[in-house]
Amino acid sequence: MARFVVKFGGSSLADARKIYLAARKLAALHRAGNEVIGVLSAQGSSTDALLARAKEIDPDCHGRELDMLLSTGEICSVSLCAMALERLKMPVISLCGWQAGIFTDNIYGSANVKALCNDRIEQELKKGNIVLVAGFQGVDVYENITTLGRGGSDTTAVALAAFLHADRCLICTDVDGVYDKDPRKFSDAVKFNRIGYNEMLTLSRSGAKVLHDRCVELGKKYAVTIEVCSSFHDTPGTIVN
Repeated sequence: MARFVVKFGGSSLADARKIYLAARKLAALHRAGNEVIGVLSAQGSSTDALLARAKEIDPDCHGRELDMLLSTGEICSVSLCAMALERLKMPVISLCGWQAGIFTDNIYGSANVKALCNDRIEQELKKGNIVLVAGFQGVDVYENITTLGRGGSDTTAVALAAFLHADRCLICTDVDGVYDKDPRKFSDAVKFNRIGYNEMLTLSRSGAKVLHDRCVELGKKYAVTIEVCSSFHDTPGTIVN
């Protein structure tokens, strides 16, 4: 039995069909006898839509209340995916960031994950549940909801993989791995089977959008094996280690 953290981005959850594809991928891992923790982003462009609604109220919105609002996008995703898994007859529970125990500092809009402050995820795994955790969010020492900023769900996934000693962190996206250039634009793009943390950091900081540099830094710090793979196909991805 292995332990997997599996993250799905917003484009991989954009509609009901895609949510079911994600649910089936999680279910397949669980049926194979593994412990499975899913980390989900907000659907499609829903974070931008929430931000636009906030700016209708206050064009200069920021801080605690904006983080409170933006966190709801990921909560919607884990709830909907849990419903899909229940329809597939799978044992599942969804948790928002504070329920999962993701403890951060209090830098609103760009918080840093510091620790896992409870054992709720471990308890749910022992019950045999697939555990779905809302990405991009945590809670600070004052019990305020915080958000992690750009690439926040990737950061959540890698942090959980580190704290929970997962065997692998799968970052599922709309491409099937890391390429030397965008395969959606260049037909001659070359896929890496394996890439080091430092090389991945260089790509991330030069504009590659597959992984955010904060999550790669966390992966390097805690020696988390990351695999960037397709949300829609069961083909090998790119190993980052």
